[in-house]
Amino acid sequence: MLRNYIKIALRNLSRHKVYSFINIGGLAVGMAVAILIGLWIWDELSFNKSFKNYDKIAAVWQNQTFNGFKGTQRAVPYVLGDEIKAKYGSDFKYVTMCSWEGEHALSYKDKKLLPRGNFFEPQVTEMLSLTMLKGSRDGLKDPSSILLSASLAKSFFGNEDPMNKVINFQNRFDLKVTGVYQDLPYNSEFTNLKFIIPWKKFIDDQHWEEKETNPWRNNSFICYAQIADNADMEQVSKKIKNVKLNKVTKEDAAFKPEIFLHPMRNWHLYSNFENGVNNGGRITFVWLFGIIGLFVLLLACINFMNLSTARSEKRAKEVGIRKAVGSLRSQLISQFFSESLLVTLFSFVLALVIVQLSLPLFNGIADKKMQILWANPLFWILCITFSLFTGIVSGSYPALYLSSFQPVKVLKGKLRAGRLASIPRKVLVVIQFTVSIVLIIGTAIVFRQIQHAQNRPVGYSREGLIYVPIFSETICSHYNALRDDLLKTGMVTEMAQSSNPSTDLWAVNNGYEWKGMQPGEQGNFGTVAVSHDFGKTIGWQLKEGRDFSRVYPSDTTAMIINEAAASFMHLKNPVGEIVKCDGQPFKVIGVVKDLVMTSPYEPVFRTVFMLNYNWASVFNIKINPDKSTKEALAAIEVVFKKYDPGSPFQFRFIDQEYASKFNDEQRIGKLASIFAVLAIFISCLGLFGLASFMAEQRTKEIGVRKVLGATVFNLWGLLSKDFVLLMVISLVFSTPFAYYFMSQWLQKFQYRMEISWWIFALAGIVAVGIALLTVSYQAIKAALANPVKSLRTE
Repeated sequence: MLRNYIKIALRNLSRHKVYSFINIGGLAVGMAVAILIGLWIWDELSFNKSFKNYDKIAAVWQNQTFNGFKGTQRAVPYVLGDEIKAKYGSDFKYVTMCSWEGEHALSYKDKKLLPRGNFFEPQVTEMLSLTMLKGSRDGLKDPSSILLSASLAKSFFGNEDPMNKVINFQNRFDLKVTGVYQDLPYNSEFTNLKFIIPWKKFIDDQHWEEKETNPWRNNSFICYAQIADNADMEQVSKKIKNVKLNKVTKEDAAFKPEIFLHPMRNWHLYSNFENGVNNGGRITFVWLFGIIGLFVLLLACINFMNLSTARSEKRAKEVGIRKAVGSLRSQLISQFFSESLLVTLFSFVLALVIVQLSLPLFNGIADKKMQILWANPLFWILCITFSLFTGIVSGSYPALYLSSFQPVKVLKGKLRAGRLASIPRKVLVVIQFTVSIVLIIGTAIVFRQIQHAQNRPVGYSREGLIYVPIFSETICSHYNALRDDLLKTGMVTEMAQSSNPSTDLWAVNNGYEWKGMQPGEQGNFGTVAVSHDFGKTIGWQLKEGRDFSRVYPSDTTAMIINEAAASFMHLKNPVGEIVKCDGQPFKVIGVVKDLVMTSPYEPVFRTVFMLNYNWASVFNIKINPDKSTKEALAAIEVVFKKYDPGSPFQFRFIDQEYASKFNDEQRIGKLASIFAVLAIFISCLGLFGLASFMAEQRTKEIGVRKVLGATVFNLWGLLSKDFVLLMVISLVFSTPFAYYFMSQWLQKFQYRMEISWWIFALAGIVAVGIALLTVSYQAIKAALANPVKSLRTE
């Protein structure tokens, strides 16, 4: 019986090639989208799961309350780790402090590289269960040791044995290679961890224990922990809540610090906090793309249903004869389901081919390194289940509909589809294009929001502005000579140093006081240390007062504040006011327009700028606009090599760094636009098939109308008007849905666009235009047909 079903199905598919292509092609595209999204979701959900102790590892975070608002941060004091070990050691297996991951200049002989790495306490090797290819996990017990990833060891030493080789760290000290570990997976928090240096080396080199008079106040470090095997994450988190509060001064206790454990399982998908409460994160995108994948697959299933029921009259006599010779309805249902499953099988094979070919492009857009999980049994179980589900869903309505025909009426030729018979098909078409239009509108709003933020005034000039990270303290001691030599090249118009680039804010400090400060008010401000020419270099805009100047030696105890800071302090005439920082008075000499240094979607953070040449992290350089950028960079590199020959020359364009702030939204927008195009494509495939069927059904009507004088335009309008009406209905339904969901999405941005009516109008015009183009081919083809041929059988 099954063999007979398959034979009949194959004959039907080969006899109606266009119909088969639309069904198999549309379903394959829908399944390919669903598989790609499924792989993406799998990658997101499996983030960090490669670590053996995944369920027991956590990052130690803290909440602090500023002016009634509870803020959450991962930065903690460097003494926190030791305190947790001393007070709650039995609840933890490992506690390790570390610095912030970043690029560092490493050199071996003449080879100089800038890999990303970190300083960790030795326990990290066990916590992360590093797979050691050379040496052992105990390699960090020597304070002058370094562990390298396999890729970094290969870059430095090629096929040589790296063990016990000596590597120089930023011209500061030498380190001995005591181990090589396997590179960590791409879908993990530590994928860029290319080397590890002992934490003690960092503390000793920076003299933290000597220069920190109040170590509990400096939140500049990171802490990771692995709880004991028999411990509960939530209970341990509650235990350590007040570990910092019990150690800080009375003044700092006003910030109500609360320490808590943020589990590794939540790092990637649940790391957004609002007023101290976790409110999700990237999990929103997982749900979003999961729903999109389901809808795109549904669109393909709708095509199958529509075309199968539309061609019901073609199969009616077959059903009638089969019933007349004794076929049961259950057997007919089985036959049609077998046809559906066969189409699904062909579609699934084609979908896998599409996925394999499109994965490189998809990975590039999504910033992933996904592959089809050929060897994973779970992948095949899910795929088989997914294919069966798709086949059953897409074949359910046709099977139940076609098997319900009464043989007497069919064989007497009395089966005629009335006006109501087409209603289910029209409903399905409306659903298809409602989903497609929602995706078009959503994509347009995402890109408009990105453009809105990109066009936001940033308060300085990004054009021709670069920054160079400082890897060696040696070069800072030659700052004036370096600056003079750069200006003499003629390739540079200005140069200054600062504690962070203009696209970021690396330090937020409290302890500020000012006249009129309210009781209980807490002054936490972004703090940027700069040199004299910083303002001229980045081109900030003075609103009041003056810039820092070498003419005034007293500027070492002066500050410039931004508009947000002046507003926060309620200073009507801020220039000349005294603001204390940790008890030291500073005179406000100027107010600059707000600089967008953090998220372009958020309000500008209140910030102060102070002169401090000892707190430099980057050099800011303005390239001469009249010179070639390539030539300018070459000349700048020569000067830097003169004063710091041991470090590689590394630079960043500020406009590119600013553009990178939109990466996540742009990635979402690109993926959404691809899915929107595919949704429209699938919907139009179905529309093309229906238009073809409709034109075939009305062949004689068209012939009669042509004989009676109807023009091609008249016939085109006759055949197209029903589809245009369906598009208009789809637009009516899609508009409120799209408006609601996109309004909710925009709420997460404080700096956001207003949704304009023209976006919905444009989406409607695009959808109607695409539908008309799709239908017009068949409509015009039918209208141009020779009426003699159409009426020959009459």
